[in-house]
Amino acid sequence: MKKQIIAALISVSLFGSSMAFAAPATQATQTTNSSTTDEEALIGVGSGIVLGAVVAGPVGAIIGAFTGGMIGQTVANDSEIKQQQAALAEKESRLMALKQQNEALLTVQQEYQEAKVELAQLRQHQGTRLEELALGLNVQFKTGSSTVEPHFKGQLDEVADAMAISPQLKLDLTGYADRRGDSSYNQALSEQRVAEVRSYLVSKGVDEARLDAKAYGASAPVKDEQSFENDFFDRRVTIKLLPGDTALASN
Repeated sequence: MKKQIIAALISVSLFGSSMAFAAPATQATQTTNSSTTDEEALIGVGSGIVLGAVVAGPVGAIIGAFTGGMIGQTVANDSEIKQQQAALAEKESRLMALKQQNEALLTVQQEYQEAKVELAQLRQHQGTRLEELALGLNVQFKTGSSTVEPHFKGQLDEVADAMAISPQLKLDLTGYADRRGDSSYNQALSEQRVAEVRSYLVSKGVDEARLDAKAYGASAPVKDEQSFENDFFDRRVTIKLLPGDTALASN
């Protein structure tokens, strides 16, 4: 009986001490805005003291205080774990979004590389076609005329298309006339013919700076012998690739 009274007095004393400590702690919490985690740990300690004193006396109060403190700390840890889990979930979501963006960028990059290959192949094809046209293309004219006939406009359209795809290419345009008429007239006519061809290519989008034009009148016939047939071939504008510009860029 005496032991039980002593135990009760110690419990009351310890409980009072814990309440005394708890009251200043609460006031300090209100004035300094301490964290909820500390309050949970303190409540656990006080609850453990009371529970330990009731069950096992003074020694139990000490053990109970220790156990209660652990319980309060566990509650605080659980709250922190939940916060960390929420933060982790947010980071995982952001990582997933970044991964999807990266995959989309890789797809675009692959498509870009494929487009570059296709463009290089197209340039090579158009360049080959342009070389074929330039090596053998003569725009022929009727007697005394500088008008580009529809048949030759179609070929010039192909030249303009190839020039658009291969912007590094340049062309040489050279105008001629047959040997009928005086030299001054033939010179002027050859100049007008090359001007018409150049103007047509420019109208199709070819930069005039990429076209080197000159004229020689009747000074350079195809054949030495003059005839009706040979005169037809002399009335011409020849189109050639300028030296050093036949190689295609692969940008």
